[in-house]
Amino acid sequence: MSYGYGGSSQAGYSQRRPLYPIIPRHHSFPIAPPTFSSPPPSPFFPQQRTPREEEHKKSDTGGGPSQWSRREEMDPCPFVRVLVGNLALKMPVAPRPAGAGAGVHPTTSPCYCRIRLNKLPLQTAAAPLLPSDDATPGPAATGALAAAFHLSKADLDRVTAKPSLFGTRSAKLKLWVYAGRRGTTCGVNSGRLLGKVVLPLDLKSAAGKPVVFHSGWVPITKRGRKASSAAAAAGAAQLNLTVRAEPDPRFVFEFDGEPECSPQVLQVQGAMRQPMFTCKFSCRSNSDLRSRSMHSDPGTGGRKWLASFGSDRERAGKERKGWSVTVHDLSGSPVALASMVTPFVASPGSDRVSRSNPGAWLVLRPGDGTWKPWGRLECWRERGTGAAGDSLGYRFELLLPDPTGMGVGVSVAESSVPSSRGGRFAIDLTAAQPFGRSGSPGCSPRGSGDFSGSGAYGLWPFGSYRGFVMSAAVQGEGRCSKPTVEVGVPHVGCAEDAAAFVALAAAVDLSMDACKLFSHRLRRELSSTRSDPLR
Repeated sequence: MSYGYGGSSQAGYSQRRPLYPIIPRHHSFPIAPPTFSSPPPSPFFPQQRTPREEEHKKSDTGGGPSQWSRREEMDPCPFVRVLVGNLALKMPVAPRPAGAGAGVHPTTSPCYCRIRLNKLPLQTAAAPLLPSDDATPGPAATGALAAAFHLSKADLDRVTAKPSLFGTRSAKLKLWVYAGRRGTTCGVNSGRLLGKVVLPLDLKSAAGKPVVFHSGWVPITKRGRKASSAAAAAGAAQLNLTVRAEPDPRFVFEFDGEPECSPQVLQVQGAMRQPMFTCKFSCRSNSDLRSRSMHSDPGTGGRKWLASFGSDRERAGKERKGWSVTVHDLSGSPVALASMVTPFVASPGSDRVSRSNPGAWLVLRPGDGTWKPWGRLECWRERGTGAAGDSLGYRFELLLPDPTGMGVGVSVAESSVPSSRGGRFAIDLTAAQPFGRSGSPGCSPRGSGDFSGSGAYGLWPFGSYRGFVMSAAVQGEGRCSKPTVEVGVPHVGCAEDAAAFVALAAAVDLSMDACKLFSHRLRRELSSTRSDPLR
């Protein structure tokens, strides 16, 4: 399959011509209200060419059979999700030790698990205790998701590689079971290790269809011992869990530069990179705002303007405002917009943006000939403790339509990203769905309970968004940031859908700079002083 190139397959690469014009990186588009009389071309859905275009392409190919009748569709990148849930713990009955220094008794202390898939980051989840006299032979179904691991094609190839000396390599899921409170003290886990569980996973089989690797009870092995059926029958500690993997294809987009440099956005599929969007960053300066006020009030004298000029300079050092990112398709039409609607202002007596007064972005999409709000992003700077350092806190709300015609804000993501080393901004609604023992969630139309239809809006508050929605890589402060955006295929029906997530990723990346300490200077591209000679 060819991605973005037409012509006969026998023709050389130099004879192929791109279907989409490559826009220079710093090309500027006039910001004008979008027109939607004819939708922009989208590689997600092939479109038929007009007879004139068809005749022109036939002449280019010597009048032979045309290879330009349909635009080739860009395939998504393969991903696999490994989900772990339904954790429950059953402990053997043991007499309670006497004395104050007897230690932690596992049947009364809270328990939790640390879960890891190969070398992916550790995840922690609670493991509720079931009554020891529960004689239910079947697996327990708590309906809670404990951990989710996302693997790209590169991760799958690395996991399933076959070393020449050690035979076939397979993925291993490891769970360490602890009794006591979660947390660490001086770098050591505060809980007491009860044992661990190791499950091998054949992830090759999950690339094309959902696979349930395990669902039920498994004995917990202690250090230096091996699990045995006799030990399980004798009443050893057991852990209930469900492990399944399912394909989760995604569209991957990559900025070829920092968002404040108005870069191109490329769609990635393997080694192929195809231009999809262009970003236009703008920063309104205080002189722009002052010129607007002067035009609106022509009777105001120059002395009054000069008197307020000093306060403007003092205020500018404690606030960052006027940033916006407009996403255009390759025809130059704006298809998404992220605009800073609430300035990032330092809290009184400090040089940081506090959670009580966060800055905010509004992400807008075109519709009915105008811009319509789609989501609201709030960001602030959280104070860190110890070596962890500060972090970028964020909260994202989807603005869903309701019967009254007013948008309803539904929070779909709230977390933080370390400011020093960066991390990932993610919208993942998998944990909001009941975790069943089958291959599909219970609240999805394919699950055991079909909640689709007129009542779905009341039962599922997130509209059409389910499961993994999107993620974006965010670099830390002082690092060159070229965000990579992953969007789940079910949430992209047209180019405008993808552009909204691209604009959101740009807003998150720029918020890392907007929440920088006000005692630190911003880079030149983000400062409005380059276009304001009076400051």
